[in-house]
Amino acid sequence: MFRQVGSVFSFLTIIPIGHSDLQTIARYMYLFPIVGIAIGLMVGSVAYGLSFFLEPLVVGLLITGMLALITGIHHTDGLSDFADGLMVRGTKEKKLQVMRDPSVGSAGIFAIIMYVAGMVIALSSLKGFEIFQAILIGEIIAKFSMVLLSSLGPSAWEGSNSAFVQSMKDRKKLAIAAAITVGSVFVLGNNVGFLALGVGIALTLIILAVSRRSFGGISGDILGAANEITRLSSLLVFVSA
Repeated sequence: MFRQVGSVFSFLTIIPIGHSDLQTIARYMYLFPIVGIAIGLMVGSVAYGLSFFLEPLVVGLLITGMLALITGIHHTDGLSDFADGLMVRGTKEKKLQVMRDPSVGSAGIFAIIMYVAGMVIALSSLKGFEIFQAILIGEIIAKFSMVLLSSLGPSAWEGSNSAFVQSMKDRKKLAIAAAITVGSVFVLGNNVGFLALGVGIALTLIILAVSRRSFGGISGDILGAANEITRLSSLLVFVSA
């Protein structure tokens, strides 16, 4: 099990703990929330310490950068591509073509600016154990959102994401991922965490509905976008609660 978790961790981050082929990683996608716990513990601990010594806006900026660096900015890139594809008028095929284009359009740039601004503002509004909890729970929810999307949605096209979608059609795997997610929030004993989870699930279902209508299904970019959107929504719930 540790080897599988290490492989999934290396896939979702830039930290080389283990290595496996894409098919193997897809088979263990249901372990994504465990990786969320690991990332949340690392980044949350740093944020907890920095919040006592640095100005809130500086903490927000540094932690936003740390999250982007650890995950290799792949998910942020997915958010940008998702926004570009959504804003294009035309057929599903045209939208897919734009989303797969490596260049970034105006919608993608706007989405990244709004996301980074939202992250910095949200993180700068939290301090101490609260920022630790918010980051930890946010990362778990963000990883579960990708699992949930893959479980419920079809692939927009045959590609690297197809293996993940196919693997997560096993409802037992979804149940395990859900148990890890709900159990983690329960252990942390935070009612706001359950509210953030509810909001995250609702947003994931909205993303799924929009993706099916606009692209015919989900892709790696859409999974990355869901990760970023639900992470930010979780932090905003903690700030607003």
